[in-house]
Amino acid sequence: MERSLRNVLVVSLGFLLLFTAYGGLQNLQSSLYSKEGLGVTALSTLYGGMLLSSMFLPPLLIQKLGCKWTIVLSMCCYVAFSLGNFHASWYTLVPTSILLGLGAAPLWSAQGTYLTVTGNRHAEGTGQAGKDVVNQYFGIFFLIFQSSGVWGNLISSLVFGQKPTQGSGVLAVLLTAVFLEPVKDAQQKSEGEKKAPPFWSTLLSTFKLFRDKRLRLLVLLPLYSGFEQAFLAGDYTRSYTTCALGIQFVGYVMICFAAVNALCSVLYGKLSKFTGRTALFALGAVTHLSCIIALLLWKPHPSQLPLFFVFSGLWGMADAVWQTQNNALFGVLFEKNKEAAFATYRLWEALGFVVAFGYSTFLCVSVKLYILLAVLSLAMAAYGTVEYLEARKAARPLAPGQPRLREEEETQTKM
Repeated sequence: MERSLRNVLVVSLGFLLLFTAYGGLQNLQSSLYSKEGLGVTALSTLYGGMLLSSMFLPPLLIQKLGCKWTIVLSMCCYVAFSLGNFHASWYTLVPTSILLGLGAAPLWSAQGTYLTVTGNRHAEGTGQAGKDVVNQYFGIFFLIFQSSGVWGNLISSLVFGQKPTQGSGVLAVLLTAVFLEPVKDAQQKSEGEKKAPPFWSTLLSTFKLFRDKRLRLLVLLPLYSGFEQAFLAGDYTRSYTTCALGIQFVGYVMICFAAVNALCSVLYGKLSKFTGRTALFALGAVTHLSCIIALLLWKPHPSQLPLFFVFSGLWGMADAVWQTQNNALFGVLFEKNKEAAFATYRLWEALGFVVAFGYSTFLCVSVKLYILLAVLSLAMAAYGTVEYLEARKAARPLAPGQPRLREEEETQTKM
């Protein structure tokens, strides 16, 4: 087995084990701990902690510890949250939710950086296009990772009233610590031979990357990703599934979402090489647009059991686009500042979660769906603008565009 593919599988299996324990717990928070809003509050504080850590921690930890040990340390925060759910109360869930949030941004930033570096390194060795290999690796990762939703929710559904064991989280930490190889890209090696960037420069690199106009436009994509995931976990499970079918069906509906998401993730990773990312983004947008309109018109009833699974499956089909293509897009466009780019991605995704969970308790479902519709429309308009700018830049002759390219490169490397 190729060395790079082996490392991708180790990361993927680590996340599978970790989120088998965590995923089922997250989906049941709003339904299981509905008294006095404990579940929604736990989710809100979780993403609030993630929002805070996204601003500063990921670039700093990745530079100091490397991707591997940043992942290992962050995984321990998830294990703590799983333990907190065994004696759920305001004194256990809220503190461990904050701890998990602080670890989530470095975890996902390190994961995105690791896959991007590994994909580009493999592409250089085999003569392939870097973006194609990176896309393929993200597809493999999300195939394995999203299947954690199947196992976690299956455990929650079959032994309802109990929680998925934290043992798989401990196994994830051990697997990653023992078998994952550290990685450092060529740029980091050359910079390491010179002089490490100042502490404050690294700490604030997430904010400095906002000088790039493309990033300022693209942040709407992770913002929408946060909104749509929060709607599924906090509103679809409660206002549609639980109200019409009962809480015992939540896990099964989420299994359908996770299974479709996993299969589509690996499919999109391979398809993007032939269709390009624009076609996949269009597919995701049209699918979610159709679902939002249908949910506005639908009056759920227990006799319509298959429809509950159809909607969750279609939601997973579109979510697979946002997870694979958004991550690959940020890794390819901001290759020189991957850590800061992925930290920014998590920052805006966490913001989407926080806002969505924040208004979850006092806005009706139809208003939330209209908000989703508006954010989706703005995100796709902004994404289309970036693709237009990239296409125009690629179409220009090299010589006249050289000063502008050097200036853009300078903007990304002054950190």
